[in-house]
Amino acid sequence: MPFRIVQSKQNSRLKELRGALAHPGQGARGVAGRNSRSLAGIEGPNLLEEALRAGLRIDCVFVAQGAERLLEGLPLPAETEVLLVPRELLESALATETPQPVAALVEPPSWDWADVFGGQAKAAPLIVVLAGLQDPGNLGTILRSAEAFGAQAVVSLPGTVSAWNPKAVRASAGSVFRLPLLSVSAEDCFARLREAGVKIWTTVAPTAEVVSEAASHIDLACPVALVIGNEGNGVPEELAAQANGAVTIPCPGPVESLNAAAAVSVLLYEASRQRAALASHPSPNHPTDEGLSVGTPATRRMGHTDSLTGSAR
Repeated sequence: MPFRIVQSKQNSRLKELRGALAHPGQGARGVAGRNSRSLAGIEGPNLLEEALRAGLRIDCVFVAQGAERLLEGLPLPAETEVLLVPRELLESALATETPQPVAALVEPPSWDWADVFGGQAKAAPLIVVLAGLQDPGNLGTILRSAEAFGAQAVVSLPGTVSAWNPKAVRASAGSVFRLPLLSVSAEDCFARLREAGVKIWTTVAPTAEVVSEAASHIDLACPVALVIGNEGNGVPEELAAQANGAVTIPCPGPVESLNAAAAVSVLLYEASRQRAALASHPSPNHPTDEGLSVGTPATRRMGHTDSLTGSAR
């Protein structure tokens, strides 16, 4: 594998890496004439291997001097540029407190609504909608749980942290490379969901202020979208008003709340459990509108996400 040695902190490719990691979602651009799409920065040999396995285009790989062996066996395409960089120079471009000796610029996958509703044959859509989630660790964990429990997609609304934030990418453990992820307006999101016959549930705390249903009491085996809001302020009132109902997770223990990632993971598990049970004992009458309307339309403020999911601080 041929390497190009870089010695200058002002190297253009190092600047691209630094920019992609510092400003995810607004990262570097590919080399002129080869690619005009934004590139994302990733760190570590494991994530590089996951990106290759997912079929992402690897624009450039950076490896610290003395760590070349970490690239052995990786099926890097011939067109991928590989730079050999002094360790301290590479570390100066990375975002982690304990930088890894391998990093890369990759082209994020491109998804659209056809990937959301046409992915798994005959599977009822299971979609997570993120409305202003701010903690990248929460977002990455949600992506990982969504893939693990068979969700078709995650939809990110304006105000949500970028899924290509380095912390989110690490927390996703590679799911960000494989799971359809759309960044769209709230108007487009809710219109598409309604058009596809997807029931929309907002997440709330088990309080007397909001009429809600426990997750185990609603039909999550039908086409469904789960809306999770900002860690501190919850689902915005104008979005909550468009939901079919509110879902909650009863907590019998002396714990005030779950954090956002834990709450979504529990709901996704419950959806997966219901779907597995339905697959084992299919019902000719499922889904039914009667079984989907147990929640009260969310016409009131749905409470703070902190109350359900805890603070991500």
